[in-house]
Amino acid sequence: MKIIHETEHRPYPLSSGKWIMRQAWRHILFIHLPISPERIRNYIHPSLQLDTFDELAWISIVIFKMEGIYPRGFPFISITSPFPEINVRTYVKWKGKPGVHFLSLDVGDWASFTLAKKWYHLPYHSANISLKQRKNTFYFESLRRKSELNPILCNGIYTPNVNTFTPGKETLEHWLTERYCFYSTDHRGHIYAGEIHHPPWALQEAKIEIFENTMLAPYNIEISEQPIVHFSEGIDSLFWNIKKI
Repeated sequence: MKIIHETEHRPYPLSSGKWIMRQAWRHILFIHLPISPERIRNYIHPSLQLDTFDELAWISIVIFKMEGIYPRGFPFISITSPFPEINVRTYVKWKGKPGVHFLSLDVGDWASFTLAKKWYHLPYHSANISLKQRKNTFYFESLRRKSELNPILCNGIYTPNVNTFTPGKETLEHWLTERYCFYSTDHRGHIYAGEIHHPPWALQEAKIEIFENTMLAPYNIEISEQPIVHFSEGIDSLFWNIKKI
């Protein structure tokens, strides 16, 4: 596995032990929104430190296609068919180690919703999602199931720029994307850490038009500023087993 040897860009060493699966992420759109730390603090476990950049917290809506999930030892056999996914996340630290904290993960795939939700203690939701490409433009649409009274939805179109760049280490773009750990909690308040690894992101700027978006409504957050938007053709990532910390 070539990417396991590409580690110079990481802020800390690879996790000990063996990785357990590879995921292929494709056509990734990052929608980044700055907010005051006070507006998101109550949705984060008190033992996790809210990570900030220039004293601002950030929320990101990430739309992408899960091309495949490959268990270790089965490099060409995905346990799922390709499916789109929408994540809402913010940025945290535990004992100084940066990572992401997912506020929600919307998927239409049964295995991810049922199995990954329990295994990784992540807030998955079942949703009807589509992500379609026509030439260089992508069309996305999502509606969370069982949310008819207060629909949780997102739809729009985006077009990537042709120019690709790798963010510098001190930039906001690097801070937002180069994360190699996620933190989650269970109903008893235990905290878990999941280690991941992937090559450095190659990003493109993108133009976006959002028609409807209530993904942040459960957190009483309204989008008042123009988001920062980036696109990536995709990367492969490795996952280690989750650990209680």
